[in-house]
Amino acid sequence: MRIRDLVGITELGLTLLVGEEHLDRPFTGVQITDLPDPRRYLSGGELVLSGLMWRNQPADSARFVARLAEAGVAALGAGSAWLGMVPDDLVEACAAHGLPLLRVPVEVSFRSVAEMVVPRNAELRDALGRHRRIVAAVAEGAGLPELFALMDTELGMTGAVVSATGGLVAGTLREADAVRLAHEYLTASRLPHLTRTSSGAFTIFGVGREHRAAGWALVCGGDLLGEADLGFELAACVALERTRAEGVREVERRLVGQLVELAVSVGSGQAELNAGLRACGIGQAEPYSVVSVTVSPAGETVRDDPAALGGRVLEELLRPLRVAAAVAGAWTGTEPGTVVDPAAAAGTERADGGVGTRAGARSRESAEEAVALVPLVGTAKELAETLRAGERALAAGLRGTRVSIGVSAVLAGSAAIRGGVEEARHARRLAQARGGGVATSDEIYTHALLLATVPGDVRRSFAARLLDPLVDYDRRHQSELVLTLGMFLDCVGSWNACAERLHVHVNTVRYRIRRVEELTGRDLSTMADRVDLFLALQAS
Repeated sequence: MRIRDLVGITELGLTLLVGEEHLDRPFTGVQITDLPDPRRYLSGGELVLSGLMWRNQPADSARFVARLAEAGVAALGAGSAWLGMVPDDLVEACAAHGLPLLRVPVEVSFRSVAEMVVPRNAELRDALGRHRRIVAAVAEGAGLPELFALMDTELGMTGAVVSATGGLVAGTLREADAVRLAHEYLTASRLPHLTRTSSGAFTIFGVGREHRAAGWALVCGGDLLGEADLGFELAACVALERTRAEGVREVERRLVGQLVELAVSVGSGQAELNAGLRACGIGQAEPYSVVSVTVSPAGETVRDDPAALGGRVLEELLRPLRVAAAVAGAWTGTEPGTVVDPAAAAGTERADGGVGTRAGARSRESAEEAVALVPLVGTAKELAETLRAGERALAAGLRGTRVSIGVSAVLAGSAAIRGGVEEARHARRLAQARGGGVATSDEIYTHALLLATVPGDVRRSFAARLLDPLVDYDRRHQSELVLTLGMFLDCVGSWNACAERLHVHVNTVRYRIRRVEELTGRDLSTMADRVDLFLALQAS
């Protein structure tokens, strides 16, 4: 039974004096006592009823309440017959310890309160029975809307499911609350987790064993920490429904994977590509973008590989749009771009149920990315902004987890898939080189694409070879050669413009650039050497 339910029994006439924020706290029974220190008779979770006969001076209230809080009681009910009132010092002590305080009217006996609680606990047992009937209904095929309707009618409990970035999967919840609760889900050190919003208290449970970046959170209205078994069973119901949906989604992923591998292989027929595009639910004239994604989870013992996790994250980021992201190479067993037998690419079954050839075999575990064909309901820019918003939410909640996404230009027809995959792949590598985030095809046709495709150790070696002499000089002389070089190149070699931006005399700029040339052995009056130093700065 909850404190809210007890206060709601009108015939008792109880008044809440302090602890309104704890109205959803449950209590397990009633203990009547006037001992100054009743801790030995308390097991925690009780409603303590006291006539306050232990109070001789104001300081007694603080000691008594501290002992109740130490014992873990749920609330205190104070009778006013002995003192004629509930003293302010008792109210202050309960507020300080977060202990709800109820005033029991003189005309209401403590036994009456206790007797009212007993049948209510029986009602709770009935509620548990109704809860188990809900579980059985879900097991027999009831979906998430039916689950939350049953929770409301049978248990009087509100609930919803949100994705890691605040998307509402099922149930009813204010948008601001969904975003807030999703962030709490990502950042909570352990689940279940109790949090409060302007709409009230919510208890958050994880759904299944999915990585949180692609996970769902079940949020139940009220404080369920004392009845966590209810939440765990409901979360298991949601996980069961998600598993059912995953069966359909897996078929869609397979179709996307086959289509992508057909598109990037040599010898694929146009008719096969057209059929594959239709099977993925995209018409020949319908605009779409190819999206490439990978996720680098934080920690070294995470069981999710970057490609598979990236695909699931992408599907959640684009919810409610139904998108299937396939792990590249997972269905044909080939490296993207590897020449394969057209017949095999068209769908030859392997013994393990996959499709493909022996050449260039590649396992799901070693795949680099997941790829999706995303139908455009708006513009490509709007798609990129949606992905950026989701990526930022994950980055803020999961420190150290990097989501890297590449988005192609707007495409149409099956003939454009191969070029779209290449664009999305290059953009995703650019995003990875930046440390995560979203990159679009508009960004890759610059020197940044060249740098992104160069191995990191090569970039670092190139930058160090040219810039280390300048960095060492700056460190030893507290000078600004590297800064001046960057500004000089930004000003297209203009001495005066560079001096103006640096707020120094033009002769100072000339002196510093001469030192740069002496230390690097480069001539900044030539385009080739300017390009080398510019790229070194970008790669550092």
